[in-house]
Amino acid sequence: MTDSDVRRESESVKYETRSVQTVRGTERFTISKWEKDGWESVTQKPGKLRTELVFRRPKPQTPWKMYAILGGVLMILFTFIGIMAAITGGDDDEPPAPASTSSAGTIAPRDEPSEGPEEPIATAPVEEAPLTIENNPDLAALLTGPADGPTVEAFARQYSGRLIEFDGSIGAMNNHEGYSTRYDILITYGDYSETHSNGGPSFQFRDVNTTNDLHLTGRAPDTIGVGTHVHVIARVGAFVDPLFLLEPVETRVR
Repeated sequence: MTDSDVRRESESVKYETRSVQTVRGTERFTISKWEKDGWESVTQKPGKLRTELVFRRPKPQTPWKMYAILGGVLMILFTFIGIMAAITGGDDDEPPAPASTSSAGTIAPRDEPSEGPEEPIATAPVEEAPLTIENNPDLAALLTGPADGPTVEAFARQYSGRLIEFDGSIGAMNNHEGYSTRYDILITYGDYSETHSNGGPSFQFRDVNTTNDLHLTGRAPDTIGVGTHVHVIARVGAFVDPLFLLEPVETRVR
């Protein structure tokens, strides 16, 4: 097959498209999910908090060849019926009626595919709603339960890759493997306290900087550190005892 044949075949493919909106920082998870369903990522339009993703996939092709063969078979059949009718009715006084070629023996013409560029199909944005203590009893139990054990491990397995949202505070902040601008940040549920714990596992943002990776929104603080109260939207990672890893998606100092 020549390059021109490949190009003509590619141009003949028609696509259907979908527009999806997702929280910034989660694009690769959304793209992976749609690609598993046969969609191809076309464009990304990042906004302040969310990114618009456009996907496409080929439309099912109409089996024109099968319809043409079926139409030919029906034409031959009706012609044969007409000839037989003429032969068997030759002794009648009335002349035999000509073989009928009714519309039942042909395939009605169909609209040909348009050669012009296809307009994207308008779709409603698809947004992933984070789990909160108000809409998910499992998260509520996790945040007020033990720091480790079967409950924590089960939540990590069941909700891997999902978004969770909660109020927390920075309990510890250390340089990651000796780097001066990258940190391992410990997040605990509720307000900071040196005397008691609100329960739940010790969450960790691992190997992040404080300028881009936390995706800070709202009032930008001069510094953040131990004791800073934050509102977190993050993607569930693995539970590596005793730490529950999270990927920050949106962080706001509260």
